[in-house]
Amino acid sequence: MSLLLKDVRKSYREPDGSPLPVLNIAHFELGPAEQVALVGESGGGKTTLLNVISGITMPDSGLVQVDGTDITRLHEVARDRFRAERIGIVFQTFNLLPAFTALENVLLGMTFSGRTDRKYARQLLEQVGLGKRMSHRPGQLSVGEQQRVSVARALANRPKLMLADEPTASVDLAHQETVLKLLRDACAENNVALLLVTHSQDVSSQFDRVEELAAFNRPEVPA
Repeated sequence: MSLLLKDVRKSYREPDGSPLPVLNIAHFELGPAEQVALVGESGGGKTTLLNVISGITMPDSGLVQVDGTDITRLHEVARDRFRAERIGIVFQTFNLLPAFTALENVLLGMTFSGRTDRKYARQLLEQVGLGKRMSHRPGQLSVGEQQRVSVARALANRPKLMLADEPTASVDLAHQETVLKLLRDACAENNVALLLVTHSQDVSSQFDRVEELAAFNRPEVPA
């Protein structure tokens, strides 16, 4: 199992001190190399969920198991290392460092796990169609090419789970399908499970398995 959530709850505090429930998930799972589109409206808890799965945010309670490890039982440093080694993340805004080339951005993604493999970094950029653009900086690349670099960087540490947060949000409509196919093909070729969060029905319709976050996240239900 690449991902298993059981009885996961997360609340924040309102300015007046009252609790604001955001997540209450009884059960959710994602099999090895499975690809799932998770659909949810703005403010529905999608970002919080991804942060909990990646270990950036700790849940109030529950099991968050990634590749067989319950990350809620890891201390912060171990959790950060686990995320670097086992989880790839593709952001809406790419988060590429502007002073570094495409190749250097991918290599930097490797340093967080303590391993640097220039040959594999080049292979990934070739795989996403940037073999001739490795020495270009983000400002010299199109938006679609920058997204390709971010996909290669997310795969750099050979993760078991890929989290994609609205990965087509910064790409024009003409290139959304290309980016989505790139991400899905790259995960399939590297045997990586994919959980893609989106509000777009056009994006989710391309997945065999589509889950509505509201269908299994019931934050209003009392503990």
